[in-house]
Amino acid sequence: MKNTITGLTIIALTLLAGCAAPDDKLLLTVDFQQNQTLRYKFVSSRDIEVDWAPGPEQNQDKKKQTKKKVDKTTESFEMVVAYTPLNVDPYGLTTIKATCESVKTKRKIPTGRQGSTAADATQHLKGKSFTFTVAPNGKIEDYSQLDELIKQIGQKAFRTKTDQGRIKEPDMIGDFISTQWFLWDAVSAIQHPAKGLDVGQSWTSKLSVPTPMVMRQARDVQYTLDEIRETEKGRLAVIKSSYSISDSTPKTWPIPYTGRFQMSGRFGFLRGYKVLELQGNGEELFNIDTGTTQQYKQNYKMTLTAGLPMPIEVNPKMTIDQKLTMTLLENHK
Repeated sequence: MKNTITGLTIIALTLLAGCAAPDDKLLLTVDFQQNQTLRYKFVSSRDIEVDWAPGPEQNQDKKKQTKKKVDKTTESFEMVVAYTPLNVDPYGLTTIKATCESVKTKRKIPTGRQGSTAADATQHLKGKSFTFTVAPNGKIEDYSQLDELIKQIGQKAFRTKTDQGRIKEPDMIGDFISTQWFLWDAVSAIQHPAKGLDVGQSWTSKLSVPTPMVMRQARDVQYTLDEIRETEKGRLAVIKSSYSISDSTPKTWPIPYTGRFQMSGRFGFLRGYKVLELQGNGEELFNIDTGTTQQYKQNYKMTLTAGLPMPIEVNPKMTIDQKLTMTLLENHK
């Protein structure tokens, strides 16, 4: 019975694609054209500050403040992915082949600190492909090949020659997950897609939080259909989003690593990470007439505290300023 209802919903969404829903409500559907490859550029970047002496501290004569020690790190991940429809079913699931055509990563650590010389594990994504199926409402129905690729790349993050057990180098696999696991989330999260939307209407979802340390964290998202913008390329649904810290992370989200290991570097040295706050916002432009996301941008700032693996009264405070963008490249084939 459940499968029958799902099938009828998909058919209804497909038949209404590009048209006005009842009572002039707006219907958003994800559409593909056979043999038309869409290329998107994804960029994830973050500025990380570690304050080793948070709060005002004074020396013994209480006349001079202790100079703050703040370490700054920057990381960036840039990738171009081509999405090619292998089988377009206007009344059901469309099969898409995704190919990672290029990957670039950069990492800048504080002066005087030794960083890893190993290539970021995400560099192994270049040339890799995976297929998945997606419904007209943007919901990805089969993540199996993507999940397997994430696990394969996760193994590339470990040192191959060491007598100190399993050591994991810093990597940006979480950034790859945040770009690929949540494609079309703003559309697929709509609770009753066949009923359509009104301008000003809001709905909720969850997105991942990529971090430089090993942790599973989600952010709660509120999407709002802000306006319909007329352009030469079609009508654009302007979808605003706001973010806050979530108190739970879905167990179905992928995990790149298994077993026990130690992470190298500063973020493996610190312990007991605790998220204090997360706030931010974003905007997505979704082409209603072509059924494609034109672009999105997501910005948020997260603050955390951490501890040291020794009895020292130092509780560093961290600030992560995160930016994520996705852009449809015009020279798609």
